[in-house]
Amino acid sequence: MSWVDGFAFELSEEVQMIREAARSFAEEQVLPLAAKIDQEHYFPSELVPKMGALGFMGATVPSEYGGAELSQMAYCLIVEELAAACASTSIIVSAHNSLCVSPILEFGSEEQKKTYLPGLASGSKLGCFALSEPGTGSDAASLTCSVTRKGDEYIVNGTKNWITNGPVADVCVLFATQDPKAGYKGVTAFVHDLSLPGITRGKKENKLGICGSPTCSLTYTDVKLTKANLLGAELKGFNVAMTTLNGGRIGVASQAVGIARAALRDALQYSKDRKTFGKPICEHQSIQNYLADMIVRVDASRYLTLAAAKRKDAGLNFIREAAMAKLFASETAVEAANKGVQIHGGYGYVKDFPAERHLRDAKITEIYEGTSEIQRLVIAGSLLKE
Repeated sequence: MSWVDGFAFELSEEVQMIREAARSFAEEQVLPLAAKIDQEHYFPSELVPKMGALGFMGATVPSEYGGAELSQMAYCLIVEELAAACASTSIIVSAHNSLCVSPILEFGSEEQKKTYLPGLASGSKLGCFALSEPGTGSDAASLTCSVTRKGDEYIVNGTKNWITNGPVADVCVLFATQDPKAGYKGVTAFVHDLSLPGITRGKKENKLGICGSPTCSLTYTDVKLTKANLLGAELKGFNVAMTTLNGGRIGVASQAVGIARAALRDALQYSKDRKTFGKPICEHQSIQNYLADMIVRVDASRYLTLAAAKRKDAGLNFIREAAMAKLFASETAVEAANKGVQIHGGYGYVKDFPAERHLRDAKITEIYEGTSEIQRLVIAGSLLKE
């Protein structure tokens, strides 16, 4: 068993096969595109239907809706393998599954599941999640995007920000407030096609990392929705949002593990090839210290992530475990990527080597789906409640 497979959990034969399938796909079809995806801000549209055919785009969707019906643990390993090859590709899949497919599965009506899930699971449709706004950030109880009910219609006005997959998405899970004074009690959730009149997509954001994962704002101008678009009950949207983000944090943690693993993989190989003072740099104690720190944190991050996934699969409360996994894994990704650049020396600072890409890609995992500061509040809050 190589260091790549250092698991604390016994994996079933099925999950091992899924992991190997994901790894083979990532190494053979994703990794060769990784530099192009990053340098050209290229959205790998050719990979999406292929990942749909493999079950990646509808990983946890029941087979009756065209999904692969996999466990959360299997899904985490898919995201990790993709991230080890290309962080952009992994978040395209993770945001699609965790933030769009998941709330439809959990809160959607039977009609909504039949309408949206088959296309999302096949990869013929791509999903996104519209919660953040220009002035609210992580404060989901202070939304300004408004929805006004007029008879059987809901009229939406406002702007949503930082929408992963936004420029290319077909389906959106949207959150808007029916009563701004009511805070979180005024939020309602919807699911809708992005082809509706009145929706304008902003410019693609020019980001530090995950450059192949397109991000934009969405502006709603008198957009008409109906009861068929209502996701869950009126004024219960905050619960939909928080439940979705809690699960999504496991996906981000998996992405962070993959990025950290890629940083270690490339640094380890470089340290064997690069020689100074007559010997490979991996024989220098300082480099060995770096490598040791990296593998310890990679394995610990994976253990935390799979523990959260296992609790979710078992139907247990996983909120604290998900926050712990995201916090530790995201900080691990940044630390491992930083050490990877240091091991590469000057070569770590140029785009001819992937080390600098890993560092740029890693940073976002400390920010989206709840910053590290938010994760610490969630963790501490759960302790204080006990």
